[in-house]
Amino acid sequence: MGVPTIDVVHVGSAARDLTDDDPRGWRLGGGVSYGALTTARLGLRTAAIVGVDWLAASASELDLLRMAGVELLLVELDEGPVFRNLETPKGRVQTWPARGRPLPVPDVPSPWRGALAWSLVPVASEIGDAWASVVPENAFISLAWQGLLREQGPDQLTQRLVPRRSLLLDMADLVGVSRHDLAPGIRLSAVMRLLRGSAQLALTDGYDGGRLLTVMPGGQTSSRPWAAVPPERIVDPTGAGDVFLAALLAAIIRPDLTSHARPAHPVADLAFAAAVASFVVEAPGMAGVPDHAAVLARLATADRVEPSLD
Repeated sequence: MGVPTIDVVHVGSAARDLTDDDPRGWRLGGGVSYGALTTARLGLRTAAIVGVDWLAASASELDLLRMAGVELLLVELDEGPVFRNLETPKGRVQTWPARGRPLPVPDVPSPWRGALAWSLVPVASEIGDAWASVVPENAFISLAWQGLLREQGPDQLTQRLVPRRSLLLDMADLVGVSRHDLAPGIRLSAVMRLLRGSAQLALTDGYDGGRLLTVMPGGQTSSRPWAAVPPERIVDPTGAGDVFLAALLAAIIRPDLTSHARPAHPVADLAFAAAVASFVVEAPGMAGVPDHAAVLARLATADRVEPSLD
């Protein structure tokens, strides 16, 4: 088998996030969009299978991905997921005007099948178990779990589901989820029992950082905390978790990305991912996703950065 021509393939539906500060009334989002732009700008050879409705198919953000070098395979959907996010002092209130349709499995280009990693980033449970047969067994697999842990309530408010086993979860080497995406009363020990042996769970907690939990032999769990890297300003927190997970995946399959950051630090990969995510909140939508040089520069001065609220 030859050298892979793609480092990572991202899969998911692009969401349209409703907003009043864009002439269209929405911005393109979703983990597949944020994740693909992140790995491409960090220097990874990136491909993305993106579900789009007719409006999303012509979004300018797709050109942003193409300019970054992302190879795109667009899959047309009769309806794509649509969200409205309202940030309040008590946290985000998310409504879900359009649920979207399941993402069908397309004919995946042969060169992509040899990718080092696959990033499954559903936003609305659109990636079903049929996708398990597409992902190569020897690839490193990342799963954005929160996209499988939400449903559209009768009042359009997003409701959280109880975590459960699935074929995709059984395959995942790295799982990402926000503490706020877990339903109230869910014990972390019960969550960890759902993961396969040696899998890692990146449990994010916004501006408080998070913990990387690893399933050890015998069912025990190890924990590595990380601190958030403060942004210079706070404009739009959408996508920060998706960018963190994509950056962590990038650092795992390309350890050289962190070699000039904190080379002797035991959590260099986590600090690197936190630095990447810190940029995203500084601009609306995907405009804040940084390149590798900017991330290293921020890491060099991270302790001296103070955030301000815009």
